[in-house]
Amino acid sequence: MPSDCGLSLVPTRTFATCPPLDLICIPGGLRGVIEAIGDRETIEFVRLQAATAKYVTSVCTGAFVLGVAGLLKGRRATTHWAFTDLLSLVGAKYEKARVVKDGNLITAGGVTSGIDFGLSVVAEITGETTAREIQLGIEYDPAPPFDSGHPDTAPAAIKSALTSRFAQANSALRVGIERAAIL
Repeated sequence: MPSDCGLSLVPTRTFATCPPLDLICIPGGLRGVIEAIGDRETIEFVRLQAATAKYVTSVCTGAFVLGVAGLLKGRRATTHWAFTDLLSLVGAKYEKARVVKDGNLITAGGVTSGIDFGLSVVAEITGETTAREIQLGIEYDPAPPFDSGHPDTAPAAIKSALTSRFAQANSALRVGIERAAIL
């Protein structure tokens, strides 16, 4: 059902009826990504659409859907910091950045880098002026209250606690990638 402003968040096409896309954006979300990388139909759809898309993009762990589809081989990419070590499993070269552009491939780190990513994509498509207008319109002027937003700056105890929490998720994603390679 569409939202009050007409935005629809439900599919209106199937893979079979989807026209060629200009831009593909694969979102993150561990459970959904693990499910997607294990689904041949989804991976083939992404691969097929990417062949003609002007922009092939992902945010957070969505990079692994692109990777399993073979789209990251030899390319620079990023993802959420807790999963960067897995990028090599899909042939990507990890680049430590919030947004990485390699040709028509644009990847973003964790969820908040999605704003930087969105502004970068808008600038790529419509120009920097439009992206700057959007930035002001949403009052995107980050000033985090703490210096813990990246593992390089977070205190050791904070990083350790989160690394422990992400260990199981990292293992689950690794298994999903390895299984997808077998399909």
